[in-house]
Amino acid sequence: MKTLTIALAKGRLAELSIELFEKIGLDCAQMKEKTRKLIFNDEKNGIRYMFVKASDVPTYVEYGAADIGIVGKDTILEEGKNLYEVLDLKFGACKMCVCGWADSAVPGGYIKVASKYPNIAREYFSTKKNQTIEIIKLSGSVELAPLCGLSEVIVDIVESGKTLKENGLAVLEEICDLSARLVVNRVSLKMKKDKIMDIVNKTREIIK
Repeated sequence: MKTLTIALAKGRLAELSIELFEKIGLDCAQMKEKTRKLIFNDEKNGIRYMFVKASDVPTYVEYGAADIGIVGKDTILEEGKNLYEVLDLKFGACKMCVCGWADSAVPGGYIKVASKYPNIAREYFSTKKNQTIEIIKLSGSVELAPLCGLSEVIVDIVESGKTLKENGLAVLEEICDLSARLVVNRVSLKMKKDKIMDIVNKTREIIK
């Protein structure tokens, strides 16, 4: 039996993925124990699970170190890897937005945009708005950027919008909807098609 390797993004997405896999009959007991292990084996079903950083999931899947991955749509868009996006898992729902001062609009012309997602920001302003921008990449609280004059606007994930509101900011434009997605390595889909599609189809039924 060919082993199927699944890469899971550490944290909340992994927890929700485990709940989903248990519903379709996979053994995830080992992964629920307190441990620092990064690889777990479900011998009965011939599945190996890997816990990796969210931004690395598309890379593991693209290069075939993992056959399947579960990761947010934001990461897929930002990383731009060559893989199949097979299923919208519906959890972890939020939006990618352009945010700035409340009761204002996105300025025209040349502006500075702060974001943890430079590729998404650049693509949106270039393709959708035909606007030239300077990207300022940040790793921490991007909400600070407009407050201290570092940028005119930010591009970031918005869930409740509470943090924005508390800092006098608001959503100015919505870029796209985000949620967890199941992605598959292109070669694996040919070589291990039956096993992969079995998981995909069972998961699709649970989501419905």
